[in-house]
Amino acid sequence: MISDDMGYRLSKIYTRTGDNGETGLGDGSRTPKDSPRIEVIGDVDELNSMLGVLLTRTLPDAGRALLLHIQHRLFDLGGELCIPGRQVLADAEVDYLEQRLDELNQGLPMLKEFILPGGSEAAALCHLARSICRRAERRLVTLASDNDVNPVARHYLNRLSDLLFVLARDLNRIDKQPDVLWQRD
Repeated sequence: MISDDMGYRLSKIYTRTGDNGETGLGDGSRTPKDSPRIEVIGDVDELNSMLGVLLTRTLPDAGRALLLHIQHRLFDLGGELCIPGRQVLADAEVDYLEQRLDELNQGLPMLKEFILPGGSEAAALCHLARSICRRAERRLVTLASDNDVNPVARHYLNRLSDLLFVLARDLNRIDKQPDVLWQRD
C-alpha cells in the first residue's frame, strides 16, 4: 500500500532540482548525474526495462514468473544503491538464481563452442539483457572501488548474467531454434 506521502511525492514528476546536473539520492544527499553511483543505478534501470521488453514476447509461464521476480529484485537493488550503505539484497536471492540456473541448464545440450546472440527473437532480447547486466556489474565494481557496496549485489548481477545466458538458450530450445554457433576462421 502506498502511503499518502508516497502518493503525493509520485504525483509530481518534475521538480527542476536536477536541472543543474545533480540528482537526489534516497538519503537526501545530492550527487552528479554522471557519478559512478548514478551510472550503475541507470544500468540496473535499463536492464529492468529490457526485461520488460522481453516480457512482451511469448514466454513459457515459468520463464515469465522468473523474469517478473527478477524485475522486482532489480528494483530493490536500485533502491539499495540510491541509499549509500543500505543493504537489501540477501544471499538467498543469489541462491534463488543459482537454483533456477541449474534447473534451466539441466535440459540443455552441453556447449562445445561459443555461441553468438541470436536464434529466436525472445532469445536475442535475453542476450541483450545479459549484456546490459554485464555492464551494470562492471559499473558496480567501479562504484565499489571507492564506496561501501553490498557484496551480494555484485554476486547477484554476476549470477543474473549467467542465468540470462542460459535462459536465452532455453528460449531457443523451446522455440526450436538452434543456438548460433561461433565459427572460427
